[in-house]
Amino acid sequence: LTVMGKAQEFFQICDLEGKGFVTRQDMQRLHPELPLSLEELEKVFVTLDADGNGSLTPKEFITGFSQFLLGQIALNNEMVQQSEGETACPPKSGETVSDDEDEEFQFSDLMDRLGAKKVLDDENDVKELWLQLRREEPHLLSNFEEFLVRIFSQLQEADNEKNELECALKKKIAAYDEEIQHLYEEMEQQIKKEKEQFLLKDTERFQSYSQELEGKLLSKEQELEQLVEKQKRLEQQCTELLSGKEETKVENTKLKLTNQELMRDLERTSHELSLAQQQLQVLQEEASRLHEEKEMEVYRVTETLQREKSGLLKQLDFLR
Repeated sequence: LTVMGKAQEFFQICDLEGKGFVTRQDMQRLHPELPLSLEELEKVFVTLDADGNGSLTPKEFITGFSQFLLGQIALNNEMVQQSEGETACPPKSGETVSDDEDEEFQFSDLMDRLGAKKVLDDENDVKELWLQLRREEPHLLSNFEEFLVRIFSQLQEADNEKNELECALKKKIAAYDEEIQHLYEEMEQQIKKEKEQFLLKDTERFQSYSQELEGKLLSKEQELEQLVEKQKRLEQQCTELLSGKEETKVENTKLKLTNQELMRDLERTSHELSLAQQQLQVLQEEASRLHEEKEMEVYRVTETLQREKSGLLKQLDFLR
């Protein structure tokens, strides 16, 4: 609770404007309050910003920073224990047994504080890893305990949400059953009361009112059946919606594949069209060249015929 209060105080220091969230620049305001450099504060912000949106909500900041402070406290305690262990004499066999009992007590206390018994059925795997880190890698023990704090906190929240949902569902079922039972009891009491009143009157009126009441009861039963059918339809619609989502997902995948195939066909067609345009341009150039050659040939033939005509005319004049 003290750590949570300190974390809330740090959040208020960072969020002086009352925005309701903390940014990277706001985090630097803790530099005078904590023995951390600006780079270390930046690393702390990155660690707390699990979703990577560049800001921390009060819940994210207080929860994450509380775990960070607890980790720092555990790390300091571990460093103190290591320093004391280095200056102390080598333990004897009796002291080893005492250390084992102390480790057992610390692990049990840690599990109690985390509420692990409510979540885990078997703690042996966690205990084995905790003991291994404590004996071989003590500098990682605080990180592991911080990780356990986060994991068990999330598991506890999930378990609480599940219990709340189950409790709410049970309450709704009980209320629904109670309402139906109350409806039946009310109808039965009303029928009984009406029958007792009509027994004092003539048989004809009694039969008439009895039929009317039976009609009301039948109507109520039909309404109840309609309510049950409506509930079934709603459940079926929910199931169909879920299956429809899956079908839509599959259809989207098929459409995406079809779109990719069409894109490939379009690219191939564009490439073929480009080649055809290039070939058409070559053919047009070739036709233009042939046309020019044909015109030149016609010109040469015409010129030759003209010269021959002139020669023939000269010869004809000469003959004349």
